[in-house]
Amino acid sequence: MPPPNVLLVGCGKMGGALLRRWQELQLYKDICIVEPTPINVLAAKQVPDFAHIPVAFKPTIIVMAVKPQILPDVTKQYKAYTDKGALVISIAAGKPVSFFEKELGKKAAVVRSMPNTPASIGKGITVATANRNVTKQQKTKAAELLGAVGDMLWVDSEKLLNPVTALSGSGPAYVFLLIEALTEAGKKIGLEAKMAEKLARQTVIGSAALAEASPDVPAAKLREAVTSPGGTTAAALDVLRGNPGVQELFDKALKAATKRAEELSK
Repeated sequence: MPPPNVLLVGCGKMGGALLRRWQELQLYKDICIVEPTPINVLAAKQVPDFAHIPVAFKPTIIVMAVKPQILPDVTKQYKAYTDKGALVISIAAGKPVSFFEKELGKKAAVVRSMPNTPASIGKGITVATANRNVTKQQKTKAAELLGAVGDMLWVDSEKLLNPVTALSGSGPAYVFLLIEALTEAGKKIGLEAKMAEKLARQTVIGSAALAEASPDVPAAKLREAVTSPGGTTAAALDVLRGNPGVQELFDKALKAATKRAEELSK
């Protein structure tokens, strides 16, 4: 399958991150960006809305990167392209495949994906699902475009995107909360605020880098390597595993996030 002509609808933080990587990796033949806010885009066409898309531009892939609440107002406009076989890739949270099939027709080829914010620096993880109309070649191209900003996984069941949202979609917020909590705890045991935050940030950054450098080592093994029997780490872990412990809290947190994702998908 030749490099696609990409129509990027929306160029905010996530859309912009995708665009930069696509340009660096030269993953498209031609591209047009639909974005009302002026952006500094090199070697790419930008138009403010659907009506200004050049007639000569024929997209083979349409990437919907607008906010979910805007989708009902704009999606149906692109039916002329999907009727001619263009693939739609959505990165809009909470909008199921059925929404796009309703707006664009039952024969529309749709990939629904859930990236996360580390994609903005090429360290993201994206999980996607494809409807029955997506061809093998289209799926390959979708994986190239979505995988440009980090790791990429496919799931057969769209229902799994709700727990995916709870874990990896919302996950960066949990890590940032950990940095906040470690900083506050550090201040309470006598550390100056700036030092506490520096130690908390770099500890999380370094630990994540160590996990990335050891992909075949289970997280439990990495934890055990830091934990000496009867030592300081063991004393802290005894508290974190108390009642309620970290595991119980995360169980409840992800269950709540999954339930909310299910509600937003209806």
